[in-house]
Amino acid sequence: MEGRDEQIPMHADHSPKMHHLNKIAASRRSLLLLAVSTVFLRLGHNIVDAKEAKALPKPDNLLAPDAALKRLLKGNDRYVQGASRADDFRRERSVLVEGQNPYAAVLSCADSRVAPELVFDTGLGDLFVCRVAGNFVNEDTLASMEYAVAVLNTPLILVLGHDHCGAIDATIKSLHSDKPPPGHISSLVAALAPAVNASREQTGDPLAKATRQNVIDNVNKLKSTGPILDAAVEQNRLKIVGGLYRIDTGKVDIVS
Repeated sequence: MEGRDEQIPMHADHSPKMHHLNKIAASRRSLLLLAVSTVFLRLGHNIVDAKEAKALPKPDNLLAPDAALKRLLKGNDRYVQGASRADDFRRERSVLVEGQNPYAAVLSCADSRVAPELVFDTGLGDLFVCRVAGNFVNEDTLASMEYAVAVLNTPLILVLGHDHCGAIDATIKSLHSDKPPPGHISSLVAALAPAVNASREQTGDPLAKATRQNVIDNVNKLKSTGPILDAAVEQNRLKIVGGLYRIDTGKVDIVS
C-alpha cells in the first residue's frame, strides 16, 4: 500500500549471528589455505607427481641430490676409462623441444680443456652449465643457478675447478707484482683475489692451493645465498659440492 513502509523479511544468512559465523568460517578457510601454501613452499617447487614425471622430456633425470651426484661421477668414470657412450642426439633433440629437466648444474671454468658435458659423459638436456674463467659466482652465474633450482628443479650444483687454471695463475701473478692485467681481465682478478689471498697461509703449490680454495669459497657462497639456494639446501632438495678436474687424467675429485 502506498505510503506504507515495506517490510523485508531478514534471511537467516543476514542475521548478525550468522554473519559472525560466516566470518569465522572464512577466516578458518584462509588459515587452512595459508597453511597448505606454506607446506608447498617449504617442500619447494620440485614436487612432481607420476603424471607430471611422465611428461618430463627426460624422466630418468628426476633424481634425489645424492643419486644425481653418483650418476655424475659414474659418467666421469666412463670418460676417464675411454668408455663414453654414443648418444643418439637426433632422438634427444626431438624430446627436448618443449622443455628441459637437467639432473645437475655445473659452474665451470671457461677453459677450452674442460667441457662438462664430455667430462661427465652426458647427453643433451642432462647438464645446466655456466662457464666463466675462474668458475666463480657473480650476479649472472648466481641467477642462472637459481633458475636451474627454482624453475628446472635441478637437485645438484657442482662448482668445477681444474688444475693448471690460467685465470687463477694470472691472479697470483697480478697480486704478486701489484700490477693489474690489461682490459677487463682485472675483473677476474678482483673476483679470484680472495681465494688466492686466503690460500697463502697454506702449505703446498700456490696455484693448486688457490684453485682448491676458490672452489670451496664458491661452494660456500652458493650454499649461503638466499632466498632460493640456501632454503633448498636446508630442505635437502639440493646438494652443492665442489670438484677439481685433472687435465692429464680427466678425473674429477670431489673436494667439498
